[in-house]
Amino acid sequence: MTESVERAWSRAREYLATEQYAAARVTLESLLADDPQNTEAHLLLGGIAWKENRRLDALRHAHDAARVVPVDGTTLLSVIAALIQIGECTMARDLLDRPFFAGTHDGEVLAQAASLHQMIEDHEGSLALYERARAAGCDDQEFHFNLSNQLSFNGRLREAEEELERCLGSGKPLGKAYVNLSRLRRQTPEHNHLEAIEQVSGQVQPGSEDQAALEFARYKELEDLGRHDEAWNALAKGNALMAARTAYDAPRKERLLEDLRKLCTANFVGAGRQFAQDGPAPIFIVGMTRSGTTVLDRILGNHSQVRSAGEIKDFGAQLAHVTRQCTQRVIDRRMLDRLADVSYAEVGARYLAQTQWRARGRRFYVDKFPPNWQVAGLIHRALPQARIVHLVRSPMDVCFSNFRAFFGQSYVWSYDVDRLAHYYLQYRRTMAHWHEVMPGQVLNVGYSDLVRDPEATARQVFDFCGLDYEEGCVDLTRNEAAVASWSMAQVRQSIHASAFDEWRPYATQLVGLRTAVRLVRHAVDGPAAAPIGDMGRSARRLH
Repeated sequence: MTESVERAWSRAREYLATEQYAAARVTLESLLADDPQNTEAHLLLGGIAWKENRRLDALRHAHDAARVVPVDGTTLLSVIAALIQIGECTMARDLLDRPFFAGTHDGEVLAQAASLHQMIEDHEGSLALYERARAAGCDDQEFHFNLSNQLSFNGRLREAEEELERCLGSGKPLGKAYVNLSRLRRQTPEHNHLEAIEQVSGQVQPGSEDQAALEFARYKELEDLGRHDEAWNALAKGNALMAARTAYDAPRKERLLEDLRKLCTANFVGAGRQFAQDGPAPIFIVGMTRSGTTVLDRILGNHSQVRSAGEIKDFGAQLAHVTRQCTQRVIDRRMLDRLADVSYAEVGARYLAQTQWRARGRRFYVDKFPPNWQVAGLIHRALPQARIVHLVRSPMDVCFSNFRAFFGQSYVWSYDVDRLAHYYLQYRRTMAHWHEVMPGQVLNVGYSDLVRDPEATARQVFDFCGLDYEEGCVDLTRNEAAVASWSMAQVRQSIHASAFDEWRPYATQLVGLRTAVRLVRHAVDGPAAAPIGDMGRSARRLH
């Protein structure tokens, strides 16, 4: 490297460090003009393009970096991460399959590659790499936490618990590790972590996410022991801490979904053309988070012709591509403002190109990303032959199940009763709209029906999806595939009817939520709405 080139690189890095992106871009483009195959320049320019909301430039630089990437672990990992960010999961997977990763013994590289496998929902591949990284000597707290996640995703719950114990013994108190530890099994008076949680509570920063997570963990363990008054106090405190740390713009969310519904008339969502689709077909499962989508996903995944793809975000990524937006959201205002003028045939074609590999030889694959309920009409327009199944759970059950869950910085609407009720109202209004403008295109499945009469309900779902029923599909214990949802431990067991009315021990404290939910039901369903605790069996009455 010449002295002038070194100076140029130094200037570029200084510009980036001080967020002078325009100057950094000019400097890096001059370097790239002299060396068009410089992977680092492509990566940095792609990162600048993402920050400046220039999606096509970010995509071009990611592709150029992938074409010239050297066999160097750190650089290769950076290229793959850039591809995943831009929604190019097929190309990312191809690079993750490079012989380099099979031959390396660098523990740090293996651990980072494992995290990238996790990002594309390849949890079996992720665990294999984490185990190789452990054999190569990886031993810090973050590594133990990540390994425990993959062990739990892959059904090895006892080993996951042991790994979490190592995680908590190898560094500072980590609230999210205690949350995971509390969830792996039911706690007992003889075997729980309440004393440990109490001991470390004074060691975390007040108001921090660690403190909030410890309260969620404390809640779970106290509830398992039947100490409901103490459990509620912990849950209320944990939610209050997270609500203070996060923001939810209710008016903005309401306007966004209202304008989306105005755009998506029957003529608009029905304008997609049927086409002869080659290769596997997607089945979309949508609904409120914690509504039972994972149970249905596991049942479908037991079928010989179906593979679960996990909670993939590819449809939103392709909407972002055609609207030229750099975002990870399913839908946002900038995307919505351009939705009237994009090619939905392109959305569908790109979605299939990025996802069909997930079927791994089967005829169908399940895209189970619950927040896709927001864009069900756009899914139908882009992929008119795709099946969309909507899980419906009793309002109080699904709202409380979210209120009791620690999601970190995700699903920030769940940490406050008013936020939760508002989000639930937007969900109900939007799903009612999809049923109105595309009747028969979305199948409602009641969680109560699924749990209490799984075979009959599964037959209905399979028929809707164009599948013959196969015996044994409702046996969740048969399904050994990885699962990375919040209910990863529960769905390793047989279907059971214990997840009803779990809010009732806290009925007094939840009067506000019950009132809000009742108002939502009245606003959407009218005065004849069923009681708030009896919606599972009334799923077929929903529009």
